[in-house]
Amino acid sequence: MPEFTARQIRYASVCDGIGAVHVAWKTLGWRCSWTSEIEPFPAAVVEQRFGLVNLGDVTEITEGMLHEQETVDLLVGGTPCQSFSVAGLRRGLADPRGNLALRFVQLAAVMQPQWIVWENVPGVLSSNKGRDFGTFLGALVELGYGFAYRVLDAQWFGVAQRRRRVFVVGHLGDWRRAAAVLFERESVFGDPPSRAKSWERTSRPVASSLTSSGRGVARTGESRGQDDVVLAAPQLANPLTARMQKGINTTCDEGQTAVVCNPITADADKGDQDTVIQQALAVRRLTPRECERLQGFPDDYTLVEYRKKPAADGPRYRALGNSMAVPVMRWIGERIAMIDEL
Repeated sequence: MPEFTARQIRYASVCDGIGAVHVAWKTLGWRCSWTSEIEPFPAAVVEQRFGLVNLGDVTEITEGMLHEQETVDLLVGGTPCQSFSVAGLRRGLADPRGNLALRFVQLAAVMQPQWIVWENVPGVLSSNKGRDFGTFLGALVELGYGFAYRVLDAQWFGVAQRRRRVFVVGHLGDWRRAAAVLFERESVFGDPPSRAKSWERTSRPVASSLTSSGRGVARTGESRGQDDVVLAAPQLANPLTARMQKGINTTCDEGQTAVVCNPITADADKGDQDTVIQQALAVRRLTPRECERLQGFPDDYTLVEYRKKPAADGPRYRALGNSMAVPVMRWIGERIAMIDEL
């Protein structure tokens, strides 16, 4: 029997950031044809790590520029999420940053890739009472894409932070393939993860209005199952440390990092409360390297030469905070590779 070998998918990445998709999909043997990124520091990281073609501002990419590039199989993008987040005052598509979601659709209309992958914050589900997200999905349907979307939390993929994001996967002409990427067999048969109820209530108006046509499927389960839990620190009964642990390893949308406890020692886990309290009171800022690990990047991935000297911590924090989580994108890529070969 011939050995299974996935084809080499060619993809383009818009609002590319520091290239989480390139790190995630490198092991799949996929090839990036071009990127689009306007922020200087993230673009510098990708240039030095991968040497990819950057077409610059996504709003200035013309049809002529696209026709000069090779045909791609997949378009991926994490358009700016600030306009859909609470911190961004929830202006949605009225914000120019939110409108980049529609620009993503316009690129798909010209390029007609077989697959699309789009990422944003969960706030997009309720922005403008769900109308903004509905507009985005409706535009994909008009282009002939079947879609599925799901809220995935990075903590279930092997990193020590809670980071919930909405992922939309689309396939040209077939919503079943998109659904097969985002939903494991047990989810497809109606057994959603136990923590999904609150997000299902949020997304139900959008889901009910868009799935009736039979072109899309939606469920917003946060986790992939309890077997995948990775704890950031031991579960201790001490009330002080329990409160402190709630703030461990958290990165906000704007790239600012929260305070974090020093690692809790093995002695603390055995019930040495003096040690626990001493450790819990030692609050400090996460280092850029720790933030890289929280997002699944290699150590010092963002420590590149920038403006003729090693990059400062500030732009590294911001870029990492705005990035996708590498393990989540790797899982999505692996699922696409599997379904693509069926």
